[in-house]
Amino acid sequence: MLLDADARRWLADVTFSRVRYEEPMSRHTSFRVGGPAEAFVAPKTSDELSALVLGLADREIPYHIVGGGTNLIVTDAGISGVVICLKPCMSEIFIENISSSQSRVTVMAGTSLRLFCSHVIRKGLKGMNFALGIPGTVGGAIRMNAGTALGWISDVLESITVMYPSGLQEMIGRNALSFSYRKLMLPQLSCGKTFSHQTIIISGRFSLVRASSTDLKHEATEILKNRKCRQPATLPSAGCIFKNPLVGKTAGELIDHCGLKGLKIGGAAVSVKHANFIVNDGSAVAADILSLMDSVRNTVFERFNVNLEPEVIVIGN
Repeated sequence: MLLDADARRWLADVTFSRVRYEEPMSRHTSFRVGGPAEAFVAPKTSDELSALVLGLADREIPYHIVGGGTNLIVTDAGISGVVICLKPCMSEIFIENISSSQSRVTVMAGTSLRLFCSHVIRKGLKGMNFALGIPGTVGGAIRMNAGTALGWISDVLESITVMYPSGLQEMIGRNALSFSYRKLMLPQLSCGKTFSHQTIIISGRFSLVRASSTDLKHEATEILKNRKCRQPATLPSAGCIFKNPLVGKTAGELIDHCGLKGLKIGGAAVSVKHANFIVNDGSAVAADILSLMDSVRNTVFERFNVNLEPEVIVIGN
């Protein structure tokens, strides 16, 4: 336990008593697993968020940022420190027309990617259909450089605004950002402290072009239909569990060729529909999922000498 009585009194003050203790993270992850967060806070304003992260950094209390929890596994032992959920205070979309053919769209990090995609389709703005069906929030999508064969977040991102542990906000242009496959390296400011705290993505600014809303809706229908055919949707999961190797077969193909579809540990199973998905039959705990991931990785390595890298983030004690 990292939060003493003084820290808890301060948390109550800075969050207007909206802090929850021993909050089950199974309520906040798409896998529906995870032990308790020592404290769970959902700030309602950016000022509240700024005061919160500054105070946590000053007190050297670790914090973890979550959005939709769709690319996340929280261990069964839970998380020490504070979990900050961005969805309540950061879910707005602002559109600025910069020419007859182009618009700049600023999207707060807690906005669901689904909502962002559907909103710009209705407005007749092209560029985000590649992300249709990808779960999670815009902040998570930027941090993980979410994408498909149709495109990537980094293709349409113009800039991001981040918040450092000092509470300072900064806008960073696309050319200064270091994107790679499923990853964005965010700058860090230690603020004189050696204790590690996260830089937080506050918003993303996207450059989109005008198009026919009718055409975009038709394209969206086809994309979502194809995703539904290929991917399991009825059981809790975190999407693709492993990154694709840079060359050769995809992670799903490698797992499938090893005959691992349907492999089960506890309540976790390799999907019979898509081999790069692990699903929770409703009884899984985080340890089941992590054990199954290890088993799959070991089997693929023994068979193909390929070391699969997890796409999901694992946090917790």
